[in-house]
Amino acid sequence: MSTETDTKVTAEVRENFGKGYARRLRAAGQIPAVIYGHGTDPVHVALPGHQVSLLIRRANAVLELEVAGKQQLTLVKDVQKDPVHQIIEHIDLLVVKKGEKIQVDVPVVVVGEPAPGTIANLDATSVALEVEATHIPQNVEVDVEGLEDGTHVTAADLKLPKGASLIADPETLIVAIAVPSSAAEADAIEEADEAVAEEQSEEAAE
Repeated sequence: MSTETDTKVTAEVRENFGKGYARRLRAAGQIPAVIYGHGTDPVHVALPGHQVSLLIRRANAVLELEVAGKQQLTLVKDVQKDPVHQIIEHIDLLVVKKGEKIQVDVPVVVVGEPAPGTIANLDATSVALEVEATHIPQNVEVDVEGLEDGTHVTAADLKLPKGASLIADPETLIVAIAVPSSAAEADAIEEADEAVAEEQSEEAAE
C-alpha cells in the first residue's frame, strides 16, 4: 500500500512507562507504541486508538507519523493484543524510507473455482516478498480456476505485483487442489462395492 492521506497519524511522545500508565493511555483511547530502526534511538509514543485500529486492519500497514512536528514513515511490525479481550496493548513501528526495499509477509488470497468435485487447500496463508516500503501489496492472488485434482501451486508459480521479488523458498507449497476426503472415501466405497458385485456375478455365472 502507499502512504495516502488517511495514513497520516499524529503521535504524542510519552515520557512515562509501566503497565499502569499504559492502562491509563488505553482507557483514554490511545495506544502505546515504540518507533525504532535505522540506527535511531527508540521513541515511545501514544497513538490515536480508533484511527490506528482501523488502519492496521490491513497487513503491513505503513503509517506516516507526525512526531513532535517531524514527519516519520513507519511500518507496523508487531501488534500485541490481550489474548482474551483482543484489545490492542502495544504496537511496534519500524522506521522506513521512501524507495527503500524491505522484507514482508504478504497474505495469499485464492480466486476462481477449481475443477468440479475438487477444492483448493491453502497451505501457506502468506508469502515472504521484498518490496518497496511505500508500495507493499495488500495481498497476492492465486488463480485456481479450472485446476484439476493433484495440481500444486508453489511460490515460484505466483504472479507477483510489479516491483516485488520472491524471498520465500520457490518450492514452498501455496495451494493444493484435491478431492475432498469425504468424496474420495465415497468413491472408494463405491469402487469396492462394484468390485464385490462383479465378483459375485462371476461366481454366480460359474
